[in-house]
Amino acid sequence: MSPGRKRATGNRAGGERGLTVAVTGPTGTFGAGLVPLLQDDDRIERVIGIARRPFDPAERGWTKMEYRQGDVRDPAALREAFAGADVVVHLAFLITGNASRETTRAINVDGTLNAFRAAAAVGARRFVYSSSVAAYGFHRDNPERISEEWPVRPASRLFYAQEKAELEHLLQDEAVMSPEPALYLIRPPVVLGPQAIGGKDVLPGPLAPLGRWLFGTPRRLPFPVPLLVPQHKLQFVHQDDVGQALLLCILGAGPPGAYNIAGEGVLTAADVAREFGAIAIPLPAAPAQAVARAVSRLPFLPPVAEWIEAASRPAIMDTTRAREELGWRPQRTGLEALRDTLGS
Repeated sequence: MSPGRKRATGNRAGGERGLTVAVTGPTGTFGAGLVPLLQDDDRIERVIGIARRPFDPAERGWTKMEYRQGDVRDPAALREAFAGADVVVHLAFLITGNASRETTRAINVDGTLNAFRAAAAVGARRFVYSSSVAAYGFHRDNPERISEEWPVRPASRLFYAQEKAELEHLLQDEAVMSPEPALYLIRPPVVLGPQAIGGKDVLPGPLAPLGRWLFGTPRRLPFPVPLLVPQHKLQFVHQDDVGQALLLCILGAGPPGAYNIAGEGVLTAADVAREFGAIAIPLPAAPAQAVARAVSRLPFLPPVAEWIEAASRPAIMDTTRAREELGWRPQRTGLEALRDTLGS
């Protein structure tokens, strides 16, 4: 059992026992980090896994979980699936893929609001939502280290970042109208790890097959290739450390609100290239970021190209609040998360 998956003993956050936890999207990368912790924690009595596609929890060793088929676009199905849940964890979210923008919004925005309202309707005590560093946007006036006090603001073009920022505002509005469930938000950067199936989303759209080649079946370049790489700053976090942050929110270990989470250390794109086996030739970050800003403003930019906005300004988070108020401690650095993904 890894350090992040120790069975809970001693003092228990909030003194709670026997919680029932409903999780949407339990088979994704975040679920891979969270569900084994729920399985191992004796404060969690029962887990309800909600997904559109059938799966067998027992095949994954998830003996506490009951599978319920459901679509986040169906409020009635969510209310039925969440019945009896003390806590709802909402992880279902489309990042890239072949779905239309309308379908993506129906799942991401409408589906998230449906999940919160269904949690309120069944009397859940807490609602835990996985947001993203992208909610801060990639604005030139963002501070070098972003704390939770900094406002979330929609990105100029990138739909994923726009929806994350919009959803945080919408959920806060819902939370004001409905004092329960208490709203918890985590904001991770790119999430990595051996089950980082979301790694395919690091390279979006038509480039997703390359992302799957690099992350889905971890491998390094077959021989060193010289690459010109800007010194653009990055943070990563391991899927198990995301799972630990989610678990602490589930248990109410800290006050409701938003928490930045990221592995220790700030990498650059050149560092990442070296880990893949390339011969990185570092370039100054500023010129590349200026080019990214210019490209992101071009009219009629296809959706896949919108992701270039993420390279226009580093988004580096301060994780002090998660450590001090939530009691979260990452077990792996950002570099270790990358190496675990690559199997190196």
